[in-house]
Amino acid sequence: MVSTDQQEAFIRLVDQHRGILHKVCRLYCFTDTDRQDLFQEIVIQLWRSYPGFRGDAKFSTWLYRIALNTAISDLRKQRPPTTSTSPDQLPTELQDIQYSGEKEQQLQLLYTAINRLTEVEKALTMLYLEDRTYQEMEEILGITQNNLRVKMNRIKDKLRKMTKEAAYGIG
Repeated sequence: MVSTDQQEAFIRLVDQHRGILHKVCRLYCFTDTDRQDLFQEIVIQLWRSYPGFRGDAKFSTWLYRIALNTAISDLRKQRPPTTSTSPDQLPTELQDIQYSGEKEQQLQLLYTAINRLTEVEKALTMLYLEDRTYQEMEEILGITQNNLRVKMNRIKDKLRKMTKEAAYGIG
């Protein structure tokens, strides 16, 4: 049984890191309803796992691990894999950021390419773009640092190829 103090600490910690949860939900869901459902599922999984949180890692690292694992397993259970995603299905918050025409086009190509990555590749890309260290990524994803470096290099090559192909109408 969880005490009131533990409940309050949990709520406070989740509120402090709410942004991480929203990023994960935006990355793996395209509709507001799906994002809300995933957010609730992640919070449920966090609550179930909270008694086992020992504080060996930072709370944000533990939270990322639970959130990404929940999102990926939820995605695998509910949806067949998609081969491509239309740019208009990108999270609306990303489309609201205004850049110059060329920069906007480059960002659209990048986000479209990221959406074509596998679930694990998306997670690794998100963590990389947030300047997480390979040590933190290892703790979150449970993949060795050497393997993460290899995967990240392959992802970068894949993204370069996809954005180049999209920019030049190849493929």
